[in-house]
Amino acid sequence: MLHPFTLPFSKIHSTDVESFGGKNASLGELYNSLRSQGVQVPPGFATHTDAFRLFLKENNLELPLSQLLAKLNTTTYSNLAETGQAARQLVSNAPLPHRVASDIRQAYRELCIQEGREVEVAVRSSASAEDLPTASFAGQHESFLNIKGENRVVDAVHRCFVSLYTDRAIKYRIDNGFAHPKVALSAGVQKMVRSDLSASGVAFTLEPETGFRNVIVINGVWGLGENIVQGTVTPDEFQVFKTTLKQGKDAILMKRLGSKEKTMVYGKDGEGLLNMETEEVKRNSLVLNDSEITLLASWCLRIEEHYGMPMDIEWAKDGVDGQLYIVQARPETVHARQDISVFKEYQLTSTGTELTRGIAVGSGIASGKARLLKSPAEAHLLQEGEILVTETTNPDWDPILKKAAAIVTNRGGRTSHAAIVARELGALAVVGCHHATDMIHDGMEITVSCAEGKTGRIYAGKLAWQEHAIDLHQLTMPVTDPMLILGDPDKAYRYAAFPNRGVGLLRLEFIINHSIGIHPMALVHFDRVSQRAARQAIESLTRGYSDKPAYFIDKLSQAVATIAAAFYPKPVIVRMSDFKSNEYANLVGGTDFEPVEENPMIGFRGASRYYHERYREGFRLECIAMKRVREDMGLDNVKLMIPFCRTVEEGKKVIDLMAEYGLKRGVNGLEIYVMAEVPSNVLLAEEFARIFDGFSIGSNDLTQLTLGVDRDSAFLAEQFNENNPAVLKMIAGVIRTAHAKGVKIGLCGQGPSDDPAFARFLILQGINSISFNPDALVKGISNMVLAEEEFRKDHEAHVSTMAFNDLAL
Repeated sequence: MLHPFTLPFSKIHSTDVESFGGKNASLGELYNSLRSQGVQVPPGFATHTDAFRLFLKENNLELPLSQLLAKLNTTTYSNLAETGQAARQLVSNAPLPHRVASDIRQAYRELCIQEGREVEVAVRSSASAEDLPTASFAGQHESFLNIKGENRVVDAVHRCFVSLYTDRAIKYRIDNGFAHPKVALSAGVQKMVRSDLSASGVAFTLEPETGFRNVIVINGVWGLGENIVQGTVTPDEFQVFKTTLKQGKDAILMKRLGSKEKTMVYGKDGEGLLNMETEEVKRNSLVLNDSEITLLASWCLRIEEHYGMPMDIEWAKDGVDGQLYIVQARPETVHARQDISVFKEYQLTSTGTELTRGIAVGSGIASGKARLLKSPAEAHLLQEGEILVTETTNPDWDPILKKAAAIVTNRGGRTSHAAIVARELGALAVVGCHHATDMIHDGMEITVSCAEGKTGRIYAGKLAWQEHAIDLHQLTMPVTDPMLILGDPDKAYRYAAFPNRGVGLLRLEFIINHSIGIHPMALVHFDRVSQRAARQAIESLTRGYSDKPAYFIDKLSQAVATIAAAFYPKPVIVRMSDFKSNEYANLVGGTDFEPVEENPMIGFRGASRYYHERYREGFRLECIAMKRVREDMGLDNVKLMIPFCRTVEEGKKVIDLMAEYGLKRGVNGLEIYVMAEVPSNVLLAEEFARIFDGFSIGSNDLTQLTLGVDRDSAFLAEQFNENNPAVLKMIAGVIRTAHAKGVKIGLCGQGPSDDPAFARFLILQGINSISFNPDALVKGISNMVLAEEEFRKDHEAHVSTMAFNDLAL
C-alpha cells in the first residue's frame, strides 16, 4: 500500500521535519502536546514532502531545475530575477500528480466533516529546512488565506510548491548553505481563524532587540496579521514578565498603543484581501484586554518551556467565537544564538538636524547616502553601504537588503519584515517613521542612530560617534557592589546584561518627564489648568483612561516595573520625584501649580513637597504606583528612597504619609532609604538611621551645600570639588555612622569612575555600593577593583609589619 501523501496535525510531531517541513512539524507538535495544557490550536493537515518529490519526478523537473539554478550568478545575482521566473514557470506549468491531488481532496473533506461544514482554510508553505534554530526561512515562501473548496485547496498547494522558487527563497538557501535539491516542500492546510473580524499578531518569548530572556513581547493589529509581517502598520505592543506571570501576579509590564493604520480583511464574497483604513475608535483602542494579554502570555510561556528554547509565535483571535488561538510557533533565530558576553556601546559625539524618528532596531549608528526606492525592481540603484529609505519592505526585498548599511521605512513595527530581517542580518533599521520618504531626499548624506533607546532617529549629515566594546569575559567584579543609575525603561533590558548588582538610583523624575509629561497635580485638578493648549494635550494623552490620575499611575508603574523586571531579583532603589519647582513647571499644566522661586535648587523640592498641600495629592499618585509595582505586579525587589530630606521630623512625616498611602516600611519587606545630601543628614545620621533602612550619598548636592557652591554656577565651577577635605570628612562620617547603626550606605555619582583616588577613598571607608551611569560603569568597576587590590596589599603589608615588630620584641 502506498504511503498517503497527507497526514492530519494530530499525527505529526516535531521530529517530522524531513517529512512535513519545519513549520508543519511544529504545528503538529503544538496540536498534539499543548492542547492538553489549554493552548488552542486550529486543526488541519499537511502534505508529505514525498508529494513534492513525486511532483518533480513525474513531471521530470529535477534536471531542468538543477541546470537552471546552476547558471545563477551567485556573486552579483544579476540574473536572479530571470532565473527565478523561469524556475517558477516550470513548476507552475506542471500538474500535480493525481494521487497527490486525490489525497489532498480527501484530507480536506475529512476536515470539513470534523468541523461540520465546508471550512475556510489557510494554506501555508513549509520547507524541510525551515523553522530551524539556525535558519527561520520566515517569509521566503507563500501562504494563501481564506481558501474554500477542494479544487481551490489543491490549487493553493500547487502554488505553495511554486513558491519554493521565489527569488528570495533561492537566494536565502544559498546564503544559508542549503543545497536546492535537498530542500523539499510540504503544504500545511489549517482551519482559518476569523481574525479578519477581530485581531491577530505575533509574540516573542524574549525581547527581540536585546535578547532579554525573562519577558514575553506581544504585538497585535486589527484584522489579519499580514499587516505586521509586511510592516504596513505600527502594531500595539505588550510586555509580560515571566517570573511574576508564573506567580499569578499582574505581570503586564507595558501596554503601548500602536497607530494600526490599516485593517486587512477578506474581499467581497471571501475572494482576495482588502487593506482598509482602520476606523478611528479602533485605532485608539488596544487589540487585547488585560485578561487576554495574560492568557496569551501564559500560552507562550508553556510553548517555550515545551520546546526548551526562545520562540517566535503567531496568534489570532476569532471574531466569531471570541477565542484566542496559536496558529504557528518557530524557534527564535537571532538572539537565541548570540554571544551576549561582548557588547558594543555607541554614542553620538556631534549634533545635527533631526529629520524623522521611528522604532529603533539594533543599537548602533550608521551613516551614508540615502537611497529612496519604491520597489525591489529598483534594486540596482542601491549601492553597497548606502541607506535604504522606502515605504515598507516585504520578503521580495530580501536579496538586496544585505547591501544596505541601514534600513529606514515609513511603516512597520518591531515585528515587521524590515525589523526581522535587519536583526537577522545584524543591520540597523528605523521602522514606522511615517514621513521618512518626505523628509529624506535621494542621495542625501544622513546618519541613522539606534543608540538612543527604543526611539531611532535619522539626522541630516554625517555625524561623528564613538564605539566602546565591553568584553564581560575580561571584567573582574569587585567585592563592593557596583550598581547602575537609570531612568529610561527603554534601555533597561540592555543595561541589565551589563555587570551589576542592581540599580542604586532610579530617577522617578526622568520617567515622569519622558513617559508621562504631565504635572501630576494637573491630572488631579484638571479644572485648574488654565492654558487651552495644556488642556488639549492632557485630554489627548489621557484618552481611554477612566480618569486622568489613572493615566499617571498606569504609566509610572509600567515604566518602573519594566526596570525592576529587567534587574529582578536584584535590588532596584527608586528615588521618589526630585524635580525642582522650575522643572516641575515645565511639565504640561505645571505653571498653574508651581511657585516661582529665586533659588529652586534649595527651595521647594524633595521631601518638603510630599506632605505640602501644593503636592501632597501628586505624591499620593506616586505612592499608589509604587504599591502597584511591589504588590500587584509582584516586583518586591523595588526599594524606595526619599530625596532632600532636611530634618528628622520631616523624614517621619513622609514615612507616616507613605504608610497612609499603602507603603508601610517593613511590610512585604519594604525598605525606605534616604539620600544623604544635606549636611543635616550627616550631622544627625544616627537619628536618620533609626527611621530609614539605609543611605545613598548624593555627592553633588552634599558638595554644593557643604561648600556653599551653586553646582549650576559657571563662575564657581572650579570651587565645586567633591575631593575637598570638608566634603570627604562629611562622606567618611556618614559611612562610619551607617556601619555603626547597621544600615546600608552607597554613593551615586560620576566621581568614582572619573577619579580612581575618590573610588579608593570610598572603599577605604567601607562603602557598601557605588552606582554609576551606564557609560561609566566599566571604568568605575575597574577603579573599584584597583582600589580594593591596593587596599588589600596595604592591609597585608600592615599585618606583616605588625608581626615583624612582635617578633622583634
